[in-house]
Amino acid sequence: MTTRSSRATAAAPPTKHQSAVMIWLAVFPTLTVLNLVLGDWIQPLSPVVRTFVLVTIAVPIVSYGLMPRLQQARARLLHRTRPGTIMTAQAQPEGITP
Repeated sequence: MTTRSSRATAAAPPTKHQSAVMIWLAVFPTLTVLNLVLGDWIQPLSPVVRTFVLVTIAVPIVSYGLMPRLQQARARLLHRTRPGTIMTAQAQPEGITP
């Protein structure tokens, strides 16, 4: 059983710039795909209703689907061991011996 103290520390909260990039990476492709898929159906609607439909679909996809995955990817990227770095016994993942 792994104790909390032996686990790697959690990543610090993202900076404003990192958050902006992650949000852009989630929102732009989502809206692009939704526009391509729903474009013919929502075209006759007024701009306000079109926006409402897109936002109603996009926000849950981004909030519950994409952002958690992007945050996990960011954490993995930040905690990746740099080449040439020697890991101490305490910092090594379970099952890896020096």
